[in-house]
Amino acid sequence: MAQQCFRNTKLEDLHAGITPKSQAGDYTDVIVRSPYGEIPWPRLSRLSDEEMKTLIIDVVNKTYRALIVLFDDRLGGELIKILAQQDLVPRWNEPTTS
Repeated sequence: MAQQCFRNTKLEDLHAGITPKSQAGDYTDVIVRSPYGEIPWPRLSRLSDEEMKTLIIDVVNKTYRALIVLFDDRLGGELIKILAQQDLVPRWNEPTTS
């Protein structure tokens, strides 16, 4: 469900930009310049309120649709089979119980 309801959402669009590199390794050497002054990277909000709202609405809608299917007597078993299939993005870690 995490893959279908969170990872495959608007989050991918938000993640698609350029990520800065840090020689220090902790991003204390990265500064964002704006018309209102400089913002140290560790203090920078990475998502605007509108982006966060769009992301959460997308996650809630996808989760709701997945739960409707999961608890449907006819479709629930099919969903379990689909979720058990190989991950289409195999570079990600498999889930653990810890």
